[in-house]
Amino acid sequence: MRFSTTESRGWSTSRKGRFSGRAVLLLFVLATLGGLFTSATPHNAAADELDDAYARQKALERLIARQRASIKDLTASQATLTRRIAGTKGDLAEVNANLLSVKVQIVSMEVDVARSQSAVDELGATAGRLDAELVEIQAEETRKQADLNSAKALLAARIREAYDTDRTSILDTFLSSADFTDVLTEASYHLDFAEQDRALAEQIGKDQAVLAVLHQNVVDAKQQTDELHAAADEAKKMLDGQMADLAAARKQLAILQARTEKLLAQQQAAYARMAQDKAKLARQLAASKAAEDKLEALIARLVREQLEKGGIPSEYSGTLSWPMGGTITQEFGCTGFGLEPPLGNCAHFHRGIDIANSSGTPIRAAGAGKVIFSGRSPYDPAYIVIIAHSSHLVTWYGHVQTRIPVHAGEFVAKGEVIAYEGCTGWCTGPHLHWAVQLDGNWLNPRLFLPR
Repeated sequence: MRFSTTESRGWSTSRKGRFSGRAVLLLFVLATLGGLFTSATPHNAAADELDDAYARQKALERLIARQRASIKDLTASQATLTRRIAGTKGDLAEVNANLLSVKVQIVSMEVDVARSQSAVDELGATAGRLDAELVEIQAEETRKQADLNSAKALLAARIREAYDTDRTSILDTFLSSADFTDVLTEASYHLDFAEQDRALAEQIGKDQAVLAVLHQNVVDAKQQTDELHAAADEAKKMLDGQMADLAAARKQLAILQARTEKLLAQQQAAYARMAQDKAKLARQLAASKAAEDKLEALIARLVREQLEKGGIPSEYSGTLSWPMGGTITQEFGCTGFGLEPPLGNCAHFHRGIDIANSSGTPIRAAGAGKVIFSGRSPYDPAYIVIIAHSSHLVTWYGHVQTRIPVHAGEFVAKGEVIAYEGCTGWCTGPHLHWAVQLDGNWLNPRLFLPR
């Protein structure tokens, strides 16, 4: 059949009109669905999880920094405490320990040990908290890894489905559909399917970022937990050793204190017997003070004479050593012992250090020098040896036995035997009274001992 030109042109125009109308409708559908695509609300759950993971990471970093600083402080304080304990043990092992000083040291170190114990306990508790934190973070990482694996598997399945399925194109569906509802339903399915795939892919990327932070948190927490446990174990081990050393020092101090108290009790008993006659005791105290003053003046004159003769040096460059080992029954300074004469603001002042040992124990020169005086004091019943180490420095050795192996005018070497422990003069028990004068002033002999 043949169509006329007019009919052919009319059919063509009619077909083009129908196609143009469908094209306009397709563009309308695509534009509508596209608007739905572009206006989809973003999913903020992953962003919140990532923020939470970073916040947890920062908190963990702050905790780690604090604990490392605490470990550093604890290590330094324990090292200092170890040195102090060693020093105290050395003081106790000295020939003549200063028990009061050692007691103060031990009390101070007991406080330091208590602080160290608290720090070690806190370190252990923090390690325990980090253990729990690590378990929680590891569980969170495991859950997130499982979620990520599931999402990846789902996305892979949907990609395979999209690739393998021979879908009818939207245009073919549009051209072959008799109803606009069919076109809209099919187009919406395909476009929604693509949007879900895109959202799923984005979610997987965000989950991977969250998982990376979580994993780093696990690594950091595990490393710090291991460090804390190791540090706590080491600190506990050191603390146990320090506590054992401190207990040994306390035991040694108690032994020395008991020995000292026994000797002091004997001296106090002797003093009590003397004190029964108060008038006699007062006369004896006054006589003792006068005798000391006269002897001091005599020794000062003898030192000047020896210096003028060139018999002693003007300066002494060495240190002094203990003249005898034993138990210190009286330290230098103000005392409650009534037989000591007054000095300055003290009603009773002990001018030297009293060292008690077995009667007859050898007494040695504390330093090299010239014997200025040897024998019984011209002013009281005590036997005494006095050595001039220079024109400025003089040492006194009182209450010694009557047998004295050195004589005035002799030079003696440091450590040479110059007398033997006794109880001559006004004495309440065998001991050596060791005193040091510098330029005529009585000073604590411990100041001249090497440390």
